[in-house]
Amino acid sequence: MENVLVAGANGTTGKQIVKLLSETQDFNPVAMVRKKEQMAQFETEGISTVLGDLEQDVSHAFKNIDKVIFAAGSGGKNVIGVDQEGAKRLIDASKHSNIKKFVMLSSMGADAPEKAEQLQEYLKAKQNADEHLKNSGLNYAIVRPGTLTNDNATNHIQLKEKLSQSGEISRADVAQTLVRVLNDDTANKVSFEILNGDTLIGEAVEKFSIK
Repeated sequence: MENVLVAGANGTTGKQIVKLLSETQDFNPVAMVRKKEQMAQFETEGISTVLGDLEQDVSHAFKNIDKVIFAAGSGGKNVIGVDQEGAKRLIDASKHSNIKKFVMLSSMGADAPEKAEQLQEYLKAKQNADEHLKNSGLNYAIVRPGTLTNDNATNHIQLKEKLSQSGEISRADVAQTLVRVLNDDTANKVSFEILNGDTLIGEAVEKFSIK
């Protein structure tokens, strides 16, 4: 069983990722949280936790860690410090710890932030983090969803390297996709976009990985 460090575990999407990982037979989640009081909610469920602030050194969080999911975000409050530099800090620590795979929760539009009508600063920060990951030498998967909603999981998505339209997708379906691409034989050194769709998540990821 592989230990997966989840950065942003206390977030809305992060909590769903941790829950999904805890239900698998292959992965054991390690929830990285910023405040001590955030640990109890995971520990009562028997989930390992580690304190880690993305604006500080996070290398201590990597003890016995095999893979990483970055699902942290500042909610627009500190896009440079958290979404960009925090991600870079985690990538560098991952490289130093010989992590097998780094899964990045990015955003549609991060490949061309200058074209966006809004959130340009955020998308630029995500672009910089994504590029840092691509150039790190690590194995990675960069997942770029459309607008996130709190709708229930549909277990279905549309997935392409570059989708021709914008749209929405539930955090639940994003969480499932992120967990799915952790597998060694799936989505290695690639980035792709996802939205609500008609294809089962596992099938969509598998088809993309075969290309």
